[in-house]
Amino acid sequence: MSTFTVNGTTVTTGKNEKLLDYLRDTLQLTSVKNGCSEGACGTCMVLADGVATKACVLRTDKLEGKSIVTVEGLTEREQEVYAYCFSNAGAVQCGFCTPGMVISAKGLLDQNPSPERKDVRHAIRNNICRCTGYKKIEEAILMAAEFFRTGQAVPSGRAAGSVGERFDRIDGAAKVKGSAEYVDDMRPEGLVFGSAVRSKYPRARVLSINTDKAKALPGVLAVLTSDDVPGSKKIGHLLHDWDVMIPVGGITRYLGDAIVLVAAETKEILEEAKALVEVEYEELPGSFSPEESLADGAPLIHENGNVLSVQHVLRGDPDGMIKNSKYVVTNHYSTPFTDHAFLEPESSVSMTDDDGTVIVYSSCQGIYQTREECALMLGLPEENVRVIAKMVGGGFGGKEDMSVQHHAALLAYHLKKPVKVSLTRAESLQVHPKRHAFEMDITTACDEKGYLTAMKAVLTSDTGAYASLGIPVIQRACTHAAGPYNYQNMEITGTAVYTNNPPGGAYRGFGVTQSCFGAESNLNQLAELVGISPWEIRYRNAIRPGQVLPNGQIADDSTAMAETLEAVREIYEQNPKMGIACAMKNAGLGVGIPDVGRCRLVVIDGKVHIRSSAACIGQGLGTILTQMVCTAAGLDLDDIVYDAPDTAIAPDSGNTTASRQTVFTGEASRVAALKLKEALAGSTLAELNGREYYGEYLGVTDKMGADVPNPVSHIVYSYATQLVELDEDGYVKKAVAVHDSGRAINPKNLEGQIEGGVTMSLGYALTEDFPLDHGKPKAKYGTLGLFKSTQVPDIDIVLIEKNDSELAFGAKGIGEISSIPTAPAVQLAYYNYDGKFRTSLPLKDTPYSRKK
Repeated sequence: MSTFTVNGTTVTTGKNEKLLDYLRDTLQLTSVKNGCSEGACGTCMVLADGVATKACVLRTDKLEGKSIVTVEGLTEREQEVYAYCFSNAGAVQCGFCTPGMVISAKGLLDQNPSPERKDVRHAIRNNICRCTGYKKIEEAILMAAEFFRTGQAVPSGRAAGSVGERFDRIDGAAKVKGSAEYVDDMRPEGLVFGSAVRSKYPRARVLSINTDKAKALPGVLAVLTSDDVPGSKKIGHLLHDWDVMIPVGGITRYLGDAIVLVAAETKEILEEAKALVEVEYEELPGSFSPEESLADGAPLIHENGNVLSVQHVLRGDPDGMIKNSKYVVTNHYSTPFTDHAFLEPESSVSMTDDDGTVIVYSSCQGIYQTREECALMLGLPEENVRVIAKMVGGGFGGKEDMSVQHHAALLAYHLKKPVKVSLTRAESLQVHPKRHAFEMDITTACDEKGYLTAMKAVLTSDTGAYASLGIPVIQRACTHAAGPYNYQNMEITGTAVYTNNPPGGAYRGFGVTQSCFGAESNLNQLAELVGISPWEIRYRNAIRPGQVLPNGQIADDSTAMAETLEAVREIYEQNPKMGIACAMKNAGLGVGIPDVGRCRLVVIDGKVHIRSSAACIGQGLGTILTQMVCTAAGLDLDDIVYDAPDTAIAPDSGNTTASRQTVFTGEASRVAALKLKEALAGSTLAELNGREYYGEYLGVTDKMGADVPNPVSHIVYSYATQLVELDEDGYVKKAVAVHDSGRAINPKNLEGQIEGGVTMSLGYALTEDFPLDHGKPKAKYGTLGLFKSTQVPDIDIVLIEKNDSELAFGAKGIGEISSIPTAPAVQLAYYNYDGKFRTSLPLKDTPYSRKK
């Protein structure tokens, strides 16, 4: 038994447990987030006797007489200051790390009221952020320090919320104060807990399942197997190839496969029951690389073979042009699996209502996708499944697939009770899809003046155990491999191969991150052969309006690739040893796939409610839609309410993927707002009570291989140039990111996205990896190689706003492209530094390289 204080209140507990669990489960102080429970992420930071400490490493029996403070225990003044400063600085994105950051900030400022930036970086060194790149968090903490030192009042004025404004996020204050609700924060009455027993082997036949002992344990409410699935026993994002649970006689495909689902009254009983489930296996040989899977006699991972998809892109006469070109370079490149490492592990709460509708609360990237797959599994009409989004603690593509939503729904369907299914961080690393590992052979050619003539590439991706998004990922890797340049001869062949590794899926950059690394690196060798600079070869070949991209699409008037290069010319010429790389990335699904953005505006009690299914995963979509509606309808910010995505009230606007939502749902909201504005010409909002205004935008594109001279593969492209500078010791000193972002709906938002994207890909280039041993993950969250605040260089952002299109006010996508050119820019910086031309990630033999 120990007695201590929490936020000034004396508490006594006789149970020895992690302080994190006691705070969240017993005291329901949900600002303290469970990001990893391994002492690695800092989302559970509390003040223990004034020192910022991770609650997951403290145990209650060691707290006698101590004082614990969480964000809920800050004074009203402190909460007000931190909420203002973090919002005003743009330091809040997904928000899952934010309360922990605030606690670390308070721990610093209580001891050092006048910190320098280096002090702030040191103070938050144990707090991971995957969204922001830390820079704006540092600015927020320095701003808060000034407020506390001077005693100045927090400004009370509100922004207009118009397009182009550096507008604070609409959910920023709630995320800072810890009151924003994520799924794992939910505690509905009667809540019980569920989890899956997963495969012991990457590939094995399930011979028998014995659940008798688990069912007999007091407190166990359900033990389900594949036989208890009322509908389809397979689901999947694009292909229904993913087993809900592996049945007796079935063969597992990776360690993340579920065999049995268990529900119990408490988490402790749940874990005990899982250990009592007896599964008999026949272990089978597996394939753990594309090379093994493609070998003669390799075991079939799926009935239709081990190749998920082959994509072929051909334009012009690449073989002939390469043969007759002055300079040709060929290299083999390798990029690894990497984990999204979003701060919020997957969690879902499901229940049924009185009429039998299954309600799923989800932290995902598309509520209609979740509804479709849950309904398929349950054998129910889709209208009998309702999905409601809670706050999403980061995604980056990693929350597009089903992870726990379907299992929570299945248990709730059987029990008629609210059920929460959450993954531990170890389970999350094991279960959810990763960035695909790629092997790439790339040949690039140019003439004597450095003008590109042709490219050939063979790309092979390890798509792991299931399809996930492997088909469009290998497509995008192929269609973007030739880059944002003006030449007409290319042949790209991409093959996605099943293995018994964790699935490869959507990840920021969506395959282009991988192919761009190789293609851009080849350009640097060509420049060297020609005798021109890496900047010059890119500028000579940069696509300009009216020219034809290698994929055949004509570059439109908004194309600002050359302008991004011009913006860095002076900086580059002052330090030609900087690494440089360029990229292009689509907004929208493209290639002939139906792609629709939808939004409904509903007037309720004099307020305009914005309703769309489009997920905000940290990018700030609700804020962007609010600005667009305010501007298009001519409304005041006080007139707007942004409703959480909910299939019962919001139209389907597709998944948050492909950098599409600002353009597609943004345009839909603009269309709806213009209809509302027309209605307001003769009426007040009060007089329009109950009226609805619907907007829709369809992006029409041509299919891959369309027999037209200049196919429209995507409705819009963003372009970028990034520079990377090393210091004399070989550490990254500075990054410059220039982005053709179209119209900046919210420049502060854009800057934060780019800073976060650059930081994420500095990790991809230098430190991140996801090592596997015969399909078994070897990393923990703390060993993934994520960049910390003390490692992030200065990042300068330049926005090129050239687009005057009415479509979505001229906005373009930014989420993915911000991460794409970073790694090849880093590669060139090191080549200039030590002469080693590195062809695999993370780059070897740098000061960041881990000692084996």
